[in-house]
Amino acid sequence: MKQLGKDRQVMAVTHLPQVAACADQHLVVSKHSDKGSTASTVEAVHGERRVAEVARMLGGEKLSGTTLAHAKEMLGQ
Repeated sequence: MKQLGKDRQVMAVTHLPQVAACADQHLVVSKHSDKGSTASTVEAVHGERRVAEVARMLGGEKLSGTTLAHAKEMLGQ
């Protein structure tokens, strides 16, 4: 994917933090249901929110210092 991305735009949808950490940009897709209606939202994340999202992919909703440190390392920060 990195080779393809050198001269093309590549969009990957993944649940793997190892793949997500290689990206230049991160988008978070969320699904919400209310009264029988479902909607999805897409949000660009940067900085600490980006770190938190990779950490969430690593360890679930409850973030720990360990998962945050691992996410920062994976992102090269």
